[in-house]
Amino acid sequence: MSSSRAGVFLGALGVLAVPGAIVAAQAVPGVTLLGGLYYGVALAIVLSLVALLVSRRSRLVAQRSVFLDRRGPVRAARILAWLALYVGVTSGIAVAVYWLLRARH
Repeated sequence: MSSSRAGVFLGALGVLAVPGAIVAAQAVPGVTLLGGLYYGVALAIVLSLVALLVSRRSRLVAQRSVFLDRRGPVRAARILAWLALYVGVTSGIAVAVYWLLRARH
């Protein structure tokens, strides 16, 4: 598997980590929504950071290449990695605000 495809795969997994945690909380009886989101947010952030590192490596390899057709998957990997980081950070802020509001009452 090339590094650009790995970046796309990791970025897509990062984007789907939070919705997957929500579905898991609904489908699995022992998992609460808040407990699932704790793991989903952390997983999304970790996967996005790894996808950013992998996409950076693939971008450097593509810059040294003479073939221009290899830059498309690199761009998709970077977009998905940044989107996964956005999903993780935004969900983390939402969980933190909920936790603060629950702690006050």
